[in-house]
Amino acid sequence: MSAAPTAPATQARKIFTDRINRIEVSATLAVSAEAAKLRATGAKLVDFGAGEPHFATPRHIKDAGVEAIEENFTKYTVVSGIPDLRRAAVERHACDFGSDYSLDEAVFTTGGKLALFNAIQVLVEHGDEVILPVPYWVSFKDIIEYAGGKTVFVETHEQENFNVTAPMIEAAMTPRTKAIILNTPANPSGAVIAPKDLEQIIRLAHSRGSYVLLDECYVYLHYTGAPISGASFTDCKEHIVVLGSLSKTYAMTGWRAGYALGPKPVIAAMSKLQSQSTSNAASMVQKAAVAALSGSQECVTEMRSEYLMLRDRILTGLKKIPGLTCTTPQGAFYVYPNVSKYLGKQGIDSPTALATKLLHEAHVVTVPGEAFGTHEHIRLSYAVKPADVDEGVRRMGEFFANFA
Repeated sequence: MSAAPTAPATQARKIFTDRINRIEVSATLAVSAEAAKLRATGAKLVDFGAGEPHFATPRHIKDAGVEAIEENFTKYTVVSGIPDLRRAAVERHACDFGSDYSLDEAVFTTGGKLALFNAIQVLVEHGDEVILPVPYWVSFKDIIEYAGGKTVFVETHEQENFNVTAPMIEAAMTPRTKAIILNTPANPSGAVIAPKDLEQIIRLAHSRGSYVLLDECYVYLHYTGAPISGASFTDCKEHIVVLGSLSKTYAMTGWRAGYALGPKPVIAAMSKLQSQSTSNAASMVQKAAVAALSGSQECVTEMRSEYLMLRDRILTGLKKIPGLTCTTPQGAFYVYPNVSKYLGKQGIDSPTALATKLLHEAHVVTVPGEAFGTHEHIRLSYAVKPADVDEGVRRMGEFFANFA
């Protein structure tokens, strides 16, 4: 009698999904982790890495959060945020930019990044194209790819201050263009899209049924004129999603406070997704956010004024370092110097290698340009104390002077 056939060996089962393998750890968070290791050894670092205000959260905002806790406002809220908060968000935006949103066209999120993530998840299907100007904030590409979208890069030019123009965007559009991401003022370059180009892009997208995702994280940190928003073109609001954040505007990074404004069906879909993930943002944070959005905006003006001073201070210092060139940022709180003159020396063949050497030898934290889609730059955040700007630039000057 023949033996029973042997069952085939169980094949090794794949552990991780394709979607998680399509993305990488945030480069800025990776830099922060490497810096933390070095700091733990006792190294005194000048940290130009993290994009985080050096200011404390304004007193009236902190007081509102504390009061909420003391009054036991610590239970669940509706997923999209309490009505007072959504009202504060739409009224602030309408007051400052002339937009026109209702409460059911607003959702409050656990940070601005979640607003972006949820918007991409509900709008972008596998194979959809999303236009992204270069250089770009590190998370844009990965969030698009996590959703299965195809990133279509639009190269800007350093000699033109990394400006994004309407013809650039139009040339990249195809019938598969589902969305266009515009970050103005931009991280990492500080570039600001000209009002004329912004309007043309908005109207072009609207006419073709594509969505414009407006990352307005730095919208109030605009140094060349009054802040502008693409949402002011209210006749096109059907295809506009505003992605807002309180993190930089009010020095509230750790509070994780963001929001989205957009067409009612899109906001409803984002709220549905949020109901199955984070649910509502922390209740006491919502109360603090109401105070931020509806209270005095003097703190915003004061912080913006100091950032402008810091920008000019760091640019003055960098210009004294031979071989470095740097555009003048029109907004945000970053400079993006070109370090190509130093690549190819001492075995340093990339901004990543250079940033690593800067960290370990000069104890200056920067972020390499590869994270933002370029290969000749490093990013420095000047959201630090003036003395840190001076010390960091001094160390960089000594480092590059010895970089034969």
